[in-house]
Amino acid sequence: MDFELSQEQQAVRDTFARFCDEKIAPQAEAIDEAHQFPWQLFRELGELGFFGMRYPEADGGSGMDLNSFCLALTEVARGSMSLAGAVAMQSLMGTKFLHMLGNDDIRERLFVPALLGEKVGAICMTEPNAGSDLGGISTKAVKVEGGYRLNGQKMWVTSAPVADFFTVFAIVGEEKALTIFLVEKDFDGLAVGRAIEKMGVRALPTSELALNDCFVPDTHCLSAVGDGVKHLRKLLAEIRIITGAMAVGGGRGALNEAVQYAAERKQFGKPINRFQAIQLKLAEMATDLEAAEQLVHYAAWLKQNDKPCHQQSAMAKLFASEAAATVCDKAARVLASYGFAMEYPVQRHLRDIRFTLIGGGTSEILKLIIAKELSA
Repeated sequence: MDFELSQEQQAVRDTFARFCDEKIAPQAEAIDEAHQFPWQLFRELGELGFFGMRYPEADGGSGMDLNSFCLALTEVARGSMSLAGAVAMQSLMGTKFLHMLGNDDIRERLFVPALLGEKVGAICMTEPNAGSDLGGISTKAVKVEGGYRLNGQKMWVTSAPVADFFTVFAIVGEEKALTIFLVEKDFDGLAVGRAIEKMGVRALPTSELALNDCFVPDTHCLSAVGDGVKHLRKLLAEIRIITGAMAVGGGRGALNEAVQYAAERKQFGKPINRFQAIQLKLAEMATDLEAAEQLVHYAAWLKQNDKPCHQQSAMAKLFASEAAATVCDKAARVLASYGFAMEYPVQRHLRDIRFTLIGGGTSEILKLIIAKELSA
């Protein structure tokens, strides 16, 4: 693998680094405190073509490689993990199945506007008794004339209160064949439930979703019956890789705050970055993030080049999220009392980074995946 960024990749990083510094960072505190979806920034990223980066030009995207997308997403997460979570959902999980499996009408009415940020997509897999265990999904789809009737409850649906359409995983028949359906927000029987109050990513709304005898026409049955797992597997590696990229961004945001504070804060007549104890922390943080980023980009390179990456994507997400969580904790320690104060951004990074420990698979599940690969 060539570890040197191409001119195009460097241009992508520079573009979104500027957007972070000029647009996201100045608003990050306000959107977090408002607990509201960051519509303005979301739409501006749509205008920049962010949501279409991973889709072909022929379908309205820009056809960029996965490493370029990770570079852009890392910069967004450096400014606001709430925004990063929203745009990651829109760019991959919320729209991918429409692109892969949707008909011409679905693509024209929903997919194309979603690439521009004009419509919002969400994915519904997790249930009260089914998280890491997809085999535990109990939402049922019963075949009726002209379509299916869906009944069940989904949990932790990212962007649900603002979404225009939902990709829903449900089981069909006695054999519990996992199948993918597209449900639009105005379908009878669909109800967005209570918002889940969270300690972090507070500007990224997360809700329950209820399906009560919700009729979904045959045109909105995206996969063949039972093919849900097969299609989901195509996305798992990419989901884990981009979650790792978000973790690196959140960690870098915290590291930058710690470096700046250590240069300004004086104790015993000199800046605290002159003390070895602080220098060691900063060095450890920077090294962990560099290692995490390289692992993420190696996994992205493998995925982009159609090489086996199941194990490496799990490793990248595991290491990056755990390392970033440690970095955010150390950053708060550098600020000491001010790391506990709401007036400094470090507390937001510390709260938000836990989002990356959950999304894309918990660390425990990822370790089991890695161990299974080692034993294969």
